Amino acid sequence: RGVRFPRAYANSAVCSATRTALMTGRYQYRLPIGLEEPLAGLSPPGVGLPPEVPTLASGLRDAGYHTMLVGKWHLGELPKFGPLQSGYQHFFGFRGGAVDYFSHNSRTGKPDLWSQDIQTDQTGYLTDLIGEHSVQAINQFSKTDSPFFLSVHFSAPHWPWEGPEDEEESRRISRTNLLHLDGGSKKVYEEMIQSMDRQVGAILDALERNGVADDTIVVFTSDNGGERFADVWPFSGQKTELLEGGLRVPTAMCWPARLKGGEVSEQAMMTMDWLPTLLAAAGARPDAVTSPDGINLLPILSKAEPVVTRQFFWRYKGNNQRAMLDGNYKYLKIAENTYLFNVTEDPLERANLKNREPERFAEMEEAWRNWSKTMLPQ
Repeated sequence: RGVRFPRAYANSAVCSATRTALMTGRYQYRLPIGLEEPLAGLSPPGVGLPPEVPTLASGLRDAGYHTMLVGKWHLGELPKFGPLQSGYQHFFGFRGGAVDYFSHNSRTGKPDLWSQDIQTDQTGYLTDLIGEHSVQAINQFSKTDSPFFLSVHFSAPHWPWEGPEDEEESRRISRTNLLHLDGGSKKVYEEMIQSMDRQVGAILDALERNGVADDTIVVFTSDNGGERFADVWPFSGQKTELLEGGLRVPTAMCWPARLKGGEVSEQAMMTMDWLPTLLAAAGARPDAVTSPDGINLLPILSKAEPVVTRQFFWRYKGNNQRAMLDGNYKYLKIAENTYLFNVTEDPLERANLKNREPERFAEMEEAWRNWSKTMLPQ
């Protein structure tokens, strides 16, 4: 029913950094919360998404939208940080990096399920709870005169690897470690994704049932590439790596009232594009002072403007990784090894072209250094 983006990239190879870019429309390296993955599933003390920073949610709220986040936050802890402090009027979900799908305890063993800023004790498989609360929100918001913005942040298929029938596994790992490196399987991973898919279907059904599907924009995407049991073909690498498998993410958008369905866009895009794109769709504008690094994709999707060549940049402190995309070419550094790939012709990133095209390699390496100087120190 919409547009698929085979050249969609996450702003980072880990979740919190990408979520910072989603919320702000800017490179995450402009804020301390975006410089590294929060430790132990929780943000370091005093680090989070500052409430004074304009967000996608605050922009839509100010434009008259009901705003709600259901699911994962992972951008700082109370009392200073949280969805309600950053533009969302309603929140149901968890604040850390991951929780058990049944007990809803964090990696530290503490309960981490919230309704607004109050802890709640609700039973059920986490993916189902996120879907059910999202449907309830659609039912409620659709009866009002105001439009709504609903961020649905599923945890699936993030560890712990527990399918909807794996409550016994939940009880076992509650005594060990949520990461349970001795657990999970391809089958369990598939069950987790199928459970999420059912809830996505329930959300789409709720939009149809309430008569708002045609003029509702729906976006499906991810905050980083796959890990452990994921099949990232035709790419290599995974989460925490700046190879394509850690950065390329499935992305689709539908808006039946405005965009033709069944389309494939070759436009390279990034997580930070959603803020300017969705604000433009709502007739709102990004904050003038903290202008976005992303672009409004609507003119390209409506065919009013052609596909544009873009440059994207990444840093990741693990293995001192750097990357830059310029059209089809990608500069990559991992530890002390450097590469140049044509990721259109060679998505597996196997043929290192840096000696074949030394001038291009040198130009991209220098461009990365110049860009990095404009961000917070790593």
